[in-house]
Amino acid sequence: MAPPHPTPNVAPSALDSELAALERKQASLIAHTRALRAANEALRRDLAAANSRNQALAARVAEARERLDALLSRLPEAAE
Repeated sequence: MAPPHPTPNVAPSALDSELAALERKQASLIAHTRALRAANEALRRDLAAANSRNQALAARVAEARERLDALLSRLPEAAE
């Protein structure tokens, strides 16, 4: 009966080098993932702040529109 996982025909030092390379790649991926998560969280905060500012500005525009409409309604009609 054959073993469940055949052993590759690779010298132990080559296997060690391959494992070390994989560990470096894994560490790099973990570091990139952490950096991307941090950047994503910062972008989420920035987006929330921008949305909040946008809502505040929209409210100010609506107020200004109401005041302008009120002022315009008080102007006398122009004679044609």
